[in-house]
Amino acid sequence: MAEPGTLPPGFEELEVLAVGTVLLVEALSGLSLNGLTIFSFCKTPELWTPSHLLVLSLAVADSGISLNALIAAVSSLLRVSHRRWPYGSDGCQAHGFQGFATALASICGSAAIAWGRYHHYCTRSQLAWNTAVLLVLFVWLSSVFWAALPLLGWGHYDYEPLGTCCTLDYSRGDRNFISFLITMAFFNFLMPLFITLTSYSLMEQKLAKSGRLQVNTTLPGRTLLFCWGPYAVLYLCAAVADMSSISPKLQMVPALIAKTVPTVNAVNYALGSEVIRRGIWQCLLPQRSVRGRAQ
Repeated sequence: MAEPGTLPPGFEELEVLAVGTVLLVEALSGLSLNGLTIFSFCKTPELWTPSHLLVLSLAVADSGISLNALIAAVSSLLRVSHRRWPYGSDGCQAHGFQGFATALASICGSAAIAWGRYHHYCTRSQLAWNTAVLLVLFVWLSSVFWAALPLLGWGHYDYEPLGTCCTLDYSRGDRNFISFLITMAFFNFLMPLFITLTSYSLMEQKLAKSGRLQVNTTLPGRTLLFCWGPYAVLYLCAAVADMSSISPKLQMVPALIAKTVPTVNAVNYALGSEVIRRGIWQCLLPQRSVRGRAQ
């Protein structure tokens, strides 16, 4: 962290302002789209199905990521006036925990949706409520468990180079960090990525020729790979190399890329679904929807 009254090392005032602006746009976009999705679920009984429960859970997780980005954006904009992280050490730990938990819930939630869609399209049986509820509980309990471990001593939360948001401290590179990183990456990135890619690949093989495939089978896997992959590369570099050799500006890139996930997921899972899209319109234009049903 920089001293009071100074900018973070490696950053100029305009760059800090630019990062804060980008984070603010990402946060407002994600919160708006996912908030509207959540609201439509609450107001539209047609969406109360087991498969849509998985989408609702993902929207809640992505809203959490956007909220985390909003806090970082405000902190970044305050940084322009040469102020420290305004929430203290405990606030940093809470910010890191909340961001990590919702990020893991988003990653694993995408894998759960992929498996649910494979089950629906390839086994020709509806997803049961108890299965969907168990999947959602597993996603969130697992995410909270892994996010709590750095608070208990396995891993550690600390400021990112800009000093305006908190995440896993990848600057240490000790055995504690490396062991946590390898274990966490296997269970919370590689396995969800494998489930997602495999589920959609099997769906394509089984249903593409019949023309009954009504979902985007490439975007979810690409979102996990290209939006969360840079973080994985950053952590891998931290495990095998000295992070002081990597520019602080470059270290901030994965965080900015990852914060686009809520918007991408909302476009794919909510706006990309005719049923959910209809539910959103019913919430935005309730009187028109009522007249349409009456006619």
